[in-house]
Amino acid sequence: MKALIVVLVVVVLLVLLGLAMALKIVKQYERGVQFRLGRLKGTRNPGLRLIIPFADVLHRVSLRIVTMPIQSQGIITRDNVSVDVSAVAYFRIVDAVKSVIAIENVRAAIDQIAQTTLRKVVGQHTLDQTLSETDQINLDIRKILDVTTVEWGVEVTLVELKDIQLPDTMKRAMAKQAEAEREKRAKIINAEGESLAAAALGQASDTMMAHPLALQLRNLQSLVEIGVDKNTTVVFPAPLMTTITELGAFIASERTAADRAFPPASRTPASRTPASRTPVSSTPAPRPAANGAS
Repeated sequence: MKALIVVLVVVVLLVLLGLAMALKIVKQYERGVQFRLGRLKGTRNPGLRLIIPFADVLHRVSLRIVTMPIQSQGIITRDNVSVDVSAVAYFRIVDAVKSVIAIENVRAAIDQIAQTTLRKVVGQHTLDQTLSETDQINLDIRKILDVTTVEWGVEVTLVELKDIQLPDTMKRAMAKQAEAEREKRAKIINAEGESLAAAALGQASDTMMAHPLALQLRNLQSLVEIGVDKNTTVVFPAPLMTTITELGAFIASERTAADRAFPPASRTPASRTPASRTPVSSTPAPRPAANGAS
């Protein structure tokens, strides 16, 4: 009796072990590649799948996008500048059968081909192109990888340059170049401002020539602006001084013309003409006699 119980227990355990080996679960984002006695049987869709133990082998292949960093590579550009470039690649398996049969380790293979392709593409560009045309470089790397990995059942969805490390000497040279470029633009902008200011001043001078009072009003406005600070400095604008000088010259010319018309010898100043005076006697006037006496 005991022997029968032991046999039943062993049989149950073997059945449970066989079921555990025969039942396979394929997840939604996976595909199963089934081999029977070493030959390809086909693919299995997601769900609970039954295989023959010891005869069938089921390889689960994930169809999700994989993020794979490409380690930094020391690359010499076309203009002989040494740079360290790192990138990141995104790929996914589109054919589960090819990814299992055509290549042994898909991830390692894509990692190696991505590194060599990165060296090849970046080495064909100059430093300026590498820094400014990253989108084109990413597209070129992706195209080359797609041609190679299509036989492995893999699709490279995206490749992006992540970091570009420059030598310290090149960084200093680029900083000097950028500073010189900014100084050039500043000088150009300053020259353009001076040109515009000169043109505006020319138009203002034309307006003041047409309206002479505008210059005097501008001078008075300048005096008001100077007097705001309550200082003791008195400023006479040059046009005002010119006006005073012209006024003095006009007065002098008028005086000269008057002297010519009326010479000093023919004129007697009113202050120097003797006035007619009536002599006053110092003897007192006689008084009239009293009571009508003569």
